[in-house]
Amino acid sequence: MIGMTREAERVRIGELGKATGTTARALRHYEQAGLIFSERAANGYRVYDERTVARVRNIRHLLAAGLTLDDVQAFLPCLDGDISTAPPSEKGLRIAVERLAVLNERIAAQTEARDRLKAALDRRTAELPQPPA
Repeated sequence: MIGMTREAERVRIGELGKATGTTARALRHYEQAGLIFSERAANGYRVYDERTVARVRNIRHLLAAGLTLDDVQAFLPCLDGDISTAPPSEKGLRIAVERLAVLNERIAAQTEARDRLKAALDRRTAELPQPPA
């Protein structure tokens, strides 16, 4: 805990960003997506409940695993706990399988594009005059 008083239970956006390794811009984006929530302090600054630290870490964990913000929406009920050790739900597994299929398709498309580019470069470099030996 950052502190024991009611005021200390709130963190400003910069503090939340520092505690989670997240930019203020990303935090505002998560808020706009309805994944985190803030209040406004008397001075107009966004303030977050200190428990939002765990939520943001979980959001980042899911995004790093290849999920999208839309995918993360399905995990809202469990974002405040330790999702890295929680047993997966059927819905969570389905989302992960679907996302993996999308990533595999993208990787295959990128691999194909790379191979075409390499082949084109190989043909062009073979046509260049070779320097005398």
